[in-house]
Amino acid sequence: MHRVRLDAKPWYFDSPIPRDEPLEWEYPLLTLETDDGLAGYSMGYGANGEGRASTVALQDIYAPTLIGANPLESSAVWETLKRKNRHLYAHTDACLGVIDVALWDLRGKRAALSIAAMLGQTREKMPTYRTASYFLKTPDAVALEAVRFKEAGFHGCKFNMFDGPDLDIPRLRAAREAVGPDWSLMLDASSYYSFTDALRIGRELEKLNYSWFEEPVYDRRLDVLARLTEYLRIPILTSETNSLDEKAQYISRHAGHLLRGDVMNTAGVTGLMRACSAAAVFGYHLEIHTASTPLLDIANLHVACAITNCTYLETHHAMFRFGLQGDPLGADEQGYVHLPTGPGLGVEIDWDWVDDHTVEVLTIT
Repeated sequence: MHRVRLDAKPWYFDSPIPRDEPLEWEYPLLTLETDDGLAGYSMGYGANGEGRASTVALQDIYAPTLIGANPLESSAVWETLKRKNRHLYAHTDACLGVIDVALWDLRGKRAALSIAAMLGQTREKMPTYRTASYFLKTPDAVALEAVRFKEAGFHGCKFNMFDGPDLDIPRLRAAREAVGPDWSLMLDASSYYSFTDALRIGRELEKLNYSWFEEPVYDRRLDVLARLTEYLRIPILTSETNSLDEKAQYISRHAGHLLRGDVMNTAGVTGLMRACSAAAVFGYHLEIHTASTPLLDIANLHVACAITNCTYLETHHAMFRFGLQGDPLGADEQGYVHLPTGPGLGVEIDWDWVDDHTVEVLTIT
């Protein structure tokens, strides 16, 4: 397992890094190797300063269960690790998700099939929208960003805004005026609004024909989300930060119109597929969220190409497309990301990049 380090400066563009934020981000790069030398890969997240802790957690908590396990029995391994999570109150399903992706990569390589093919592939590419910068402060800046992404071929643009209605509504209006009435725009409030602010913003988004309103309040406030779902016509997108087992509550309590998930927060390929299938049974879409980690986003793409109840793939800042040969997550001129055709994840790691950015290597036998 490698712990790789990334400079955080590109995330902030020309702004200084805040005093309480890490200057560098560290990511655990996981390698699962079989007795005959076949390797499966995955990667954790690290933008909040958790990279070193996640690396140690993978080593100390989960590795002993993996030694000697059969990667072809990935569901059995997943169930064992899921039961282990029952008592890991300080951890989430994210570590389980990282391991599960590597197991699916191994399974695909052993079978000479892509992950999507093993899941039951439905398509070869996904339309993608671009998530805008978090640091757009004026209506003009927001409008320029939306136009730039539209001209680049993306199928839509999502903004992260949470400064309150008085500041956010003029920026949301400027974006709609800049790109016309029908191009997809979304708002992600990252849980910062109060109920009354979310209600006011949501009614404005309806007038502006935005495609969805993401995490208007804290995801675990199902009571508030249920009220917003009742009062607003714009689709409310919920459950990004919740575990696999919690997602059913959103359906049963009518707390949102759309669900959210990814292979990290939703316990890997296995967990995300279960969530997507459950959502489909009840007639819900599950819009797959970026993991902001390249190997996990490749896994997200495989899942998205194996289901029909996901409209878009999310494309984030280009700085998150690191450590792989080529640019397999880059969108084409029509705004589509294409599924890799190789076995497993179907991508090749750029080991020169990994070697240049590694700060620690852990070997577990």
